[in-house]
Amino acid sequence: MTDARTSDGGTASPDLSRTLRARHLTMMGLGSAIGAGLFLGTGVGISAAGPAVLLSYLAAGVIVVLVMRMLGEMGAAIPESGSFASYAGEAYGRHARFVVGWLYWFMLIMVMGAEITGASAIMSAWFGVDPWIPALACMLVFAVVNLARVRAFGEFEFWFAIIKVAVIIAFLVLGVLLVAGLLPGHTFVGATNLTGHGGFLPNGWAGVAAGLLAVAFAFGGIEIVTIAAAESEDPVRNIGVAIRSVIWRIAVFYLGSVAIIVTLLPWTEQAAAGSAADSPFAAVLRLADLPYAVGFLEAVIVLALLSSFNAQIYGTSRLAFSLARQGDGPEVLTRTNVARSPFVAVWVSVFFGFVAVALQWWSPEGLLAFLLNAVGATLLVVWLAIAASQIRLRPRLEAEGRLRLRMWGHPWLPWLTVALILALAGLMLTDATARTQIVSACVVVAVLAALSVVNARARAR
Repeated sequence: MTDARTSDGGTASPDLSRTLRARHLTMMGLGSAIGAGLFLGTGVGISAAGPAVLLSYLAAGVIVVLVMRMLGEMGAAIPESGSFASYAGEAYGRHARFVVGWLYWFMLIMVMGAEITGASAIMSAWFGVDPWIPALACMLVFAVVNLARVRAFGEFEFWFAIIKVAVIIAFLVLGVLLVAGLLPGHTFVGATNLTGHGGFLPNGWAGVAAGLLAVAFAFGGIEIVTIAAAESEDPVRNIGVAIRSVIWRIAVFYLGSVAIIVTLLPWTEQAAAGSAADSPFAAVLRLADLPYAVGFLEAVIVLALLSSFNAQIYGTSRLAFSLARQGDGPEVLTRTNVARSPFVAVWVSVFFGFVAVALQWWSPEGLLAFLLNAVGATLLVVWLAIAASQIRLRPRLEAEGRLRLRMWGHPWLPWLTVALILALAGLMLTDATARTQIVSACVVVAVLAALSVVNARARAR
């Protein structure tokens, strides 16, 4: 590796600035994980599992907590902008680093395309313009933000993300008041919607499993916290603080929001939301007799999508920069500007993000479905790589005295995490729709593995 050693025994990327604080890392994780999946996708899991979707979110949350704790252990010991890709390389060699790194980059690029498409569709209706206009404008604005000094980017993302965090907190408070019947014109709700309409488990444990498939990747994106750690003032301390706070905040926001929804609304009325008006969040706001509820929620959804988009430009550019520095990408991606931002990697990420948007508008038969199907299951591969890397690296890091943040119950909990991830993959194979995600992800992994071999041979020559 070409990274310089830090005084605390870790590694850092000396060509990048190190001015982010723990609060920046925390909000970046929240900004990437809280998007349209929460505001528009919640109804899918509820319709599959009923009130028991809380168990589905809990199961998914347990997996994510365990994965992030392992990632935190490695990140505190080796604060590197390549994060889990670099750790996979340390544990299993450069081919693993190449595949895991570019796989996550691909996933974020496709998610970026979906998010800016959704945001531009809403904004185009506001201003009466073609969707490509707000999409292009937002991409250019966020490219400029990411080309600035990382401290300025961190402040921008902090305040951008804090808006939707404040909205969710307000939603939770409003929901509790509604449940308790403390608002004028409302009475105590009780457990009617939790136990009625077929009970808490209306579709049995099969429904919980179906709900798990619908919500399994809702927490995806918080991995960006460890990518950003290499540019923080005190990587060892900040990564621990950020991971702990991100995990419990997202758990409260997701589980709390869903608990409010299934308590206040009959689960039989929930389904996938194609617009803000169909969202269960809008239904709760209408229940509270709040004026302009749909318009307000649309604004929140746009902010959520753009905040996630901004964080993911950062994540993809830093990951590409790190991979290129280690010989797993074009050397031009390592070039930085006077602000010590990898400007070539930023523009490349923005370009491919726009390609992803163009694919969604063009919607080529078969190709777009294949690419989007691969997104969900690729996160399983990344989680599995994180767990496998931690299991292999732990003895080495411990022997070198580099452990600052420890994974609980090693090695039993890491192996349990691997088993849970494989069980989730097995569950996906039993569902026709989810099965296509597994197949698509396997194809992408195979292509990247082949490219890794080609890259290695080219470097050898």
